[in-house]
Amino acid sequence: MTSASDVVITGLGATTPLGGDVDSTWKASLAGRSGVRTLDNDWAEKYEIPVSFAGTLAVPSADVLTRPETKRMDPSAQYAIVAAREAWVDAGAPEVDGDRLGAVVASGIGGVWTLLDGWDTIREKGARRVLPLTVPMLMPNSPAANVSIEFGARAGTHAPVSACASGAEAIAYGVQMIRTGRADVVIAGGTEAAVHPMPISAFAAMKALSTRNDDPAGASRPYDVTRDGFVLGEGAGVVVLESAEHAAARGARVYGRVSGLGMSSDAHHIAAPEPTGAGQTAAMQRALEDAGISASDIVHVNAHATSTPLGDMIEARGIRALLGPHADQVALSATKSMMGHLLGAAGAVETILAVLALRERTAPPTINVTEPEPELEVDLVRDTPRDLPAGQIAAINNSFGFGGHNVALVLTST
Repeated sequence: MTSASDVVITGLGATTPLGGDVDSTWKASLAGRSGVRTLDNDWAEKYEIPVSFAGTLAVPSADVLTRPETKRMDPSAQYAIVAAREAWVDAGAPEVDGDRLGAVVASGIGGVWTLLDGWDTIREKGARRVLPLTVPMLMPNSPAANVSIEFGARAGTHAPVSACASGAEAIAYGVQMIRTGRADVVIAGGTEAAVHPMPISAFAAMKALSTRNDDPAGASRPYDVTRDGFVLGEGAGVVVLESAEHAAARGARVYGRVSGLGMSSDAHHIAAPEPTGAGQTAAMQRALEDAGISASDIVHVNAHATSTPLGDMIEARGIRALLGPHADQVALSATKSMMGHLLGAAGAVETILAVLALRERTAPPTINVTEPEPELEVDLVRDTPRDLPAGQIAAINNSFGFGGHNVALVLTST
């Protein structure tokens, strides 16, 4: 039995450091492979950047898109289009009136490559040589706009910007569009293309990045006592959301439901999380209440877990506070250990991994944890996948961002 307000996921698309599509990304995550590698450039030496590695795309967008497409889109939009096309085909290319189709695609940083390339052009060649499409390419809403144009989405096109929570917030907004009757189908997700010397230098200046240049694959190590910062990554994740009624009418395959949305803000600091994790716990609690389930119904958590010394344990304590003793029975995965932090794309890619975990009854592992925090009071899935129970099950996907943005999504199996 479903209601018109039920929202299901019928299509998945991704391009990540682990693979050029959802299937390869999922298989690599189950295998515990790392997509983090030394950068094939001289940035570190040329600009004296203390970090020389990142989670770069396994399949460059230029290998998938046409040359004219790559010329008129910033990499952030390119990644979004790659993921959106896969998701749309995976959903069976739904026949839907464009006035009932929405697009919500977020980015935490936007077209940084286009912006900085434009400035380099001015300095080196003069203002007359700046590309006419520079502004449409660098806009933070450019990925959403390109997806909207590609698929004829006229119910509304949106680009929420909430730093590293952006991808999850985009999915939440897409769910709300369907719940409120604005759309029957929404293409939603997040994208990021910030593996560029300026963002790397800026994050390094904040002391936010790991500096394990001698061991890139082992650098992202959530909850390990030796963690020293996050690993920058790039990519995109996109899902096709539908009202359960619309999906049932066309006989669509359903991966799972987005049953609960929870959001809060710390109002504490522009970069650091609020020390008690109260805002994070509140977002998770609101998502549970929105889904109409209790903490005891959760079997899996895909944690935000970026591998920062401060943030990891704040989230872990918040999850423990939410779940109580039941936390010992909840399989927690920190998948950034394998692909790094995809910033505005992270929440969307991790939503895909979480819904696949429910569908396949398997939680992906967390790698690189050789010395777990002694006060870690959650059941961390380490090194090998973990079976999840049969029956109707639920998961939480957490996404938190600079500025105190907290987003939690509750996903349920079919």
